[in-house]
Amino acid sequence: MYRSRKHKIIAGVCGGIAERYDMSPTVVRALFLLSCLLPGPQFVIYLIMWVFVPKAPAHYPYA
Repeated sequence: MYRSRKHKIIAGVCGGIAERYDMSPTVVRALFLLSCLLPGPQFVIYLIMWVFVPKAPAHYPYA
């Protein structure tokens, strides 16, 4: 899995998840925002993924 270069607003994490599972980036972002209404570590997981998931290489098909 990679962070998206094409479908990114902040770090490309949601865009990368959408590309990995062949979903719309808008749907993944909406699901993330809805999940933030529930208690849990959503923002921490997002920050961890931002740091540890590499950005997609330039030759990656979705880049």
